[in-house]
Amino acid sequence: MNLLSPIQLGDYTLRNRILMAPMTRSRADGQGVTAAITAEYYGQRADAGLIITEGTAPSAMGLGYARTPGIFTEAQIESWKPVTQAVHARDGRIFLQIMHVGRIAHSANRTIPDSPVAPSAIPAAGMMWTDALGMQPNDTPRALELSEIPAVIAEFADATRNALAAGFDGVELHAASGYLPNQFLSPGANHRTDAYGGSIENRIRFVVETLAAMMEAAGSSGKVGIKVSPGMQFNDINDADPIPTFVALAKAISPLKPAYLHVMRAGVGAETVLRSAFEGTLLVGGGFQKDTANSAIESGSADAIVFGTSYIANPDLVARFESDAPLSVPDKNTFYTPGPAGYTDYPARP
Repeated sequence: MNLLSPIQLGDYTLRNRILMAPMTRSRADGQGVTAAITAEYYGQRADAGLIITEGTAPSAMGLGYARTPGIFTEAQIESWKPVTQAVHARDGRIFLQIMHVGRIAHSANRTIPDSPVAPSAIPAAGMMWTDALGMQPNDTPRALELSEIPAVIAEFADATRNALAAGFDGVELHAASGYLPNQFLSPGANHRTDAYGGSIENRIRFVVETLAAMMEAAGSSGKVGIKVSPGMQFNDINDADPIPTFVALAKAISPLKPAYLHVMRAGVGAETVLRSAFEGTLLVGGGFQKDTANSAIESGSADAIVFGTSYIANPDLVARFESDAPLSVPDKNTFYTPGPAGYTDYPARP
């Protein structure tokens, strides 16, 4: 087996093991409606075994960055339909990543006046870009009341139904990179003393319940995956010993039979440990080249590889891997800027 081998992933047979990572590109409008050019962007990359979209908010409360999309209004749902149609027109598969930012938010980027929510009222260190005010510190969140948590979980389920209505093949729960589910997992961000905080069993509860609710909404566990990033300190996630938490999570979700567990490498070897703890398809991403990706698949340490920035500048990444063609280098200055520059204007090789 190698990158070009087919694979069964949940409900789908993928034509290769080269997957496109979820990457924020900030091309939506201020109401979370996806840009018209987004269909071209994803359609250009439909040769991937699976595309996982940029993080997309399940509710207005889940928005926090400038120009990121949502999946909770009719206008948002309609704006995603040309995207799924463009990918399916090229026989591709596409999952929507559902991302609730939790405490990683600023009021200038939001459509509601409410303070952001989090497991605990602990602001995240760091700054974020706002179009109106430039760089600003993250807002201080308020702690979710215990009685509010079921409604937040229901938002993820509703977003799952909305994604399928927009034509997506499935969804990914973003439980990585310091956003709301990851905040519940982290003892640094979660100081709760109720059933959702304290012990490892309690801290993984929100993620397990949310994943189960999304599966029920999808009507199949094979249409729902999950992403984690053990050891990654992005967005002020601090955990001196993250492995036990994520092993417990992997064991807890294995009986649910998700389509996959997507692990972002962060230098702590979690992907190796989770290979043993999780009984299912393991996707691994983070800094892979073609040779190292093939080695991981051949050795069995990963079932498929998720590529991020390589896909930004190489819409024909699969063809380049097939022919051993050199890869173009992306322009970091246009990662998050509006418009087609650095988005849809990277050419495929002739």
